[in-house]
Amino acid sequence: MSERERRGLSQCSLRQLGWGPFFQAQITAGPLAELIPARVIAVQRSGLALVFEGGRVDVTLSGRWFQRPPEQRPTIGDWVLLNRQRNSVERLLERRSLLKRVASGKTRDVQLLAANVDTMFLVSSCNEDFNPGRIERYLTLALEAGVEPVVVLTKSDQVADPDAYADAVRALKPDLEVEVVDARELATLAGVKAWCGEGQTVALLGSSGVGKSTLVNTLSGAQIQLTQDIREDDGKGRHTTTHRSLHLLPQGGLVVDNPGMRELSLTEADDGVQALFADIDDLGNRCRFRNCQHLREPGCAVQAAIAGGELDPRRLDSYRKLQQR
Repeated sequence: MSERERRGLSQCSLRQLGWGPFFQAQITAGPLAELIPARVIAVQRSGLALVFEGGRVDVTLSGRWFQRPPEQRPTIGDWVLLNRQRNSVERLLERRSLLKRVASGKTRDVQLLAANVDTMFLVSSCNEDFNPGRIERYLTLALEAGVEPVVVLTKSDQVADPDAYADAVRALKPDLEVEVVDARELATLAGVKAWCGEGQTVALLGSSGVGKSTLVNTLSGAQIQLTQDIREDDGKGRHTTTHRSLHLLPQGGLVVDNPGMRELSLTEADDGVQALFADIDDLGNRCRFRNCQHLREPGCAVQAAIAGGELDPRRLDSYRKLQQR
């Protein structure tokens, strides 16, 4: 994070940093009212980078925090309460939302991606990396967390018919917000900027090389994230963002940029799956048998919809995979 960004964040009011009635209600009485609200802008090896009204500080977390499960530790976007000396985190405030996944590796620990997010920009590109099944996993993640998903399709300048990609996304969820952009051109980002008003927090998620860092740079009007070209042989990208970071945009919004993820394993997802695949659930309610598995059972409304061209069989396959996850 540049010194200019640090100064900008440290000069923000609580409201500009995303503070609101939900958080204020948690500290209105008792000794908590004497503590200092601060927002996490970066998670370090043993501590946090925090901004509060009128300042910024790095605080080392005491050992008691690391004895707690990951979901009970502060992450980027969280609101915490500092002591009056601003050298100790006393309390983690209840979150409005939390994006999380199962980390890759053998341990399968929960990995926190961002807290108190209003909108999730799912960034995908109009090239070989476009994958409806992967988009559905990200959408499930957002819906499970109660976060508004917006699909941002980048590299629109590189294909003859970018609207075909947008139509494919809208087929996944009819009321889904979709923005088709050239992330290098500010003129194409008017719809994206509308989600980045003062005090609003947006998290960017997506694979490597889809243009997340370019999008952050263009929205910021400055080179705050490194970028790399995609590989020509398979359209896939290289990691350019290596850690989660929170940035203040000129229009007042706050954006959390995340490293690209090659895989997304979900934790709890029942509500998200139900919200994304409501059409399949509705069809299932019309099946002859209540416990229909939508395979070869007689009177299966789901299979009838596939046979009639009303339901993409790929979508049913994705629904099953997400249920099993």
